[in-house]
Amino acid sequence: METERTSIEKRAFRVGEKFTTKIEKVAHGGHFIARHEGAVFFIRHGIPGEEVVVEVTSTGKSFNRGDVVEVLQPSADRVEAPCKYAHRLGCGGCDFQHISAKRQRQLKSEVIAEQFARIAKCELKVEVEEVGEPLGWRTRAILNVDSSGRAGFFGSRSHNSIQIDDCLTCVPELQISQVTSRTWQPNSKVEISANNIGDRIVANLDLIEGPESLSEKVGDSWLKVSHSSFWQSHKMAPTVLTDAVMEYAELKIGDQVLDLYGGVGLFTAAALTAVGSTGRVDLVEASSSAIADAKNNFSNKGNVNIYLGDVSKIMPRIRSADVVILDPPRDGAGQLVLRQISELKPKRIVYVACDPAALARDSAFAKDLGWQLTSVRAFDLFPMTQHIEMVALFTNFTID
Repeated sequence: METERTSIEKRAFRVGEKFTTKIEKVAHGGHFIARHEGAVFFIRHGIPGEEVVVEVTSTGKSFNRGDVVEVLQPSADRVEAPCKYAHRLGCGGCDFQHISAKRQRQLKSEVIAEQFARIAKCELKVEVEEVGEPLGWRTRAILNVDSSGRAGFFGSRSHNSIQIDDCLTCVPELQISQVTSRTWQPNSKVEISANNIGDRIVANLDLIEGPESLSEKVGDSWLKVSHSSFWQSHKMAPTVLTDAVMEYAELKIGDQVLDLYGGVGLFTAAALTAVGSTGRVDLVEASSSAIADAKNNFSNKGNVNIYLGDVSKIMPRIRSADVVILDPPRDGAGQLVLRQISELKPKRIVYVACDPAALARDSAFAKDLGWQLTSVRAFDLFPMTQHIEMVALFTNFTID
């Protein structure tokens, strides 16, 4: 007797094929989920609830990708993108310019909830807080130079450079139009950074225009930041994140603080004020440029210890910490580093994250080590894009 087939083979889709569907919900990564003839699609330029025409852009075994090419029933949250390059064939830097700013933040909250439910197996509802205006916030940008020497931004999921004359998300001090009007070394990058007092650095290969470093004021502290050192992109991010971190840290005079992935010392500077001369801060960072800046920033502070190297390799040298602050790269800290932190038995762990998936994954690791996710805040420090910045507090009530 012939065995009855129990599964239906999915139809193969072709790149360029179009179909009509309804957008279901937002997905991590700036996409939206839709289904057609039993297949899952990750769609760009849609909004949940919309009926749209989709063009297939790529196919795969588990899911396909597509772009909205026509909106049949638009969402009330759909707006006209302020930037002329914010379309499916344009610049790939902004994911959500077609969505109202308020709805963007709501969608980001939904992404956070979905990632924590799926990865950390916990319910988390957090409001993504508005920070300033949705345009004119970016203080750092990297432009890609094509083979003809013209600078622009990559298209979505592409290595093709899109020529632009300006970028509306950048602060005026970056002078993007001045950079894009020039000819540069073909197939290179142009890195631009600016502060709020008029200083600007433009770097292209070995050519650097402007000062060697920027002076950034956060609270009562001035910090030197070289063009190759990490610094938050949003003009208000250093202050917003420092305030949130210090609120969660609840530092006291004499506390010992561990600042992991500490960069040039943004959180170290604030912590030093809180712990006083009898306290101590240990800063650990893998970037030699950032470490050089940090050593310069705290050269007159005898209670700051600065370590260059991979965090997991430096951690065995750290003997104690009352509070641990960490701001890891997009992939998160990982199980090993969290275990090393836990072994120090700090009173609090304050975690700054730029990816909700990584924070959810590390929250699950922390829970296994006895740590409770006590509080979370989320900030819209990358308006018009799918990115989110979060600050989380972990406490362990078993530690005296």
